[in-house]
Amino acid sequence: MAYDEGLAQRIREHLGAQDHITEKRMFGGLSFLCGGNMAVGVIGDELIVRVGPDGAAAALSRPGARVFDFTGRPMHGWVAVAASALAEDAALHGWLDQGHGYALGLPPK
Repeated sequence: MAYDEGLAQRIREHLGAQDHITEKRMFGGLSFLCGGNMAVGVIGDELIVRVGPDGAAAALSRPGARVFDFTGRPMHGWVAVAASALAEDAALHGWLDQGHGYALGLPPK
């Protein structure tokens, strides 16, 4: 499965060249890891965000968000965000900051 390279580039531009951010191809897409923990990713034209179990309900109430169920089973603490909800940079940046913040709080791998 291909991923939206334009969305990936927007993620790179926002997260910048931070030493603790790495990219890795995963799930047929591209993932951005923080200290070895996945923070956000791109699968197809959707953004995948790690929001954590405590942040899931609030995240799912936001426009374009749904439970991430890549394998057909819901992944708790993760959401997928439709491309239509990411047109504005402010919306994308909010999601990126949330995923980055969550992953930053996890012990490095």
